[in-house]
Amino acid sequence: MDANLRFWRAEGQSFFQRFLLWADVLDPLLLLKSSDEIRRTRLLLQNSGKTLSEPIQNDQSSVHPDTDKIIPVLFRPPAFLPICLPLVIASSLQLQAKQTFFCQFVFHTYTTGFTLLNGNGTVKVEEYPLQQKQIFYGLGAISYAACIGALPLLFMNRYTLKSSVTQLVVKKLLPAPLLGLMSAFTVAVVRSPEFENGIEVMDRNGKVVGVSQKAGEKAVKETALSRAVLFGTTFFLPALLTYFVERAKFAKTPRALASVRMFMITSVLAGMLPVSLSMFPQCGEIKRTDLEPEILSSTEETELFYNRGI
Repeated sequence: MDANLRFWRAEGQSFFQRFLLWADVLDPLLLLKSSDEIRRTRLLLQNSGKTLSEPIQNDQSSVHPDTDKIIPVLFRPPAFLPICLPLVIASSLQLQAKQTFFCQFVFHTYTTGFTLLNGNGTVKVEEYPLQQKQIFYGLGAISYAACIGALPLLFMNRYTLKSSVTQLVVKKLLPAPLLGLMSAFTVAVVRSPEFENGIEVMDRNGKVVGVSQKAGEKAVKETALSRAVLFGTTFFLPALLTYFVERAKFAKTPRALASVRMFMITSVLAGMLPVSLSMFPQCGEIKRTDLEPEILSSTEETELFYNRGI
C-alpha cells in the first residue's frame, strides 16, 4: 500500500482529522516545491516508513498514490482553489447565455482535467487506450454540462421572460443545483472506467487482492457527491446571502454589492473545499461481503481498501 494511503488510513479516521489534514495539504505554498525536492521527500517517506508531517504534505499534494507519478502543477490539490475561484466567480455572473456557456465550459474543462489526473490509477484496460477514452468522454461531458448551465438563460432571453419571478428562478435558484449536478455528472463520466472495469482492492497489509467494479462504483459515487456538495453550496450560499444583503440595503452601490458577493464566494469556496474532501476517507473501505464472488474466495479479510481518488 502506498505511503499516502497508509497515512490516510491511520490518521484520517474521523471527519475532523481529515479536515485538518486537507487544510495542510491544500496549502498553495506547496506548489513551489521543485520536482527534485518532491522526489527526495517521496524517497525519504518510502525508505523510512514513517508518517513525517512535512514529507506527507508534500507527497500527498504532488504525487499520485497509484501511479507514483508527479501530478502536473496546475492539477495538484493546492492549485484547485486558486484556479477554480475566478472560474466560479465568472460562471456565477449569469449575464448572457454565450458568456455563461464559455465560462462554464472553461470551468468544467479544468475540473474534469483535475478529476482525470487525480482519480484512481489502477484501472487496467487492454482493448483500447484508457486515457483516450476518458478524454473523449470528458469532452462530451464538458460540452453537455456547459450547455445545461447556459440553457435557462438562453430560454429566458429568447422568449423575453423578464418577470421578477423568472429572474429569481433563473439567476438565483437554478444555478446552484445545476452546477452541483453537472459537476457530479462530469466526475461520473470521466471516471466511468473505474466502475466499468474495476479498481484494485487491498488487504490491511497493502497486498492487492483483486479488481472490483463495486469498489470502483463506490469510489466514483463518493467523489461525485463530494464535488456536487462543494460547488452546489458555493453557488447557493453566496447567492442567498447576497439576496438578503441587497434586500436589507447594507450595500449602497452595485460595486459594493459585487464586492460583498465576491467575498462570500471566496469564503464559502475556501471553507467548503476541505469540507467536501473530508466527507469520505481518502483510503476507502469496503466490506468483503459487498465485493464480487471471485474476491470473496481469495481472502478472509472482513474489510478491504482502495484509493478513492479526488
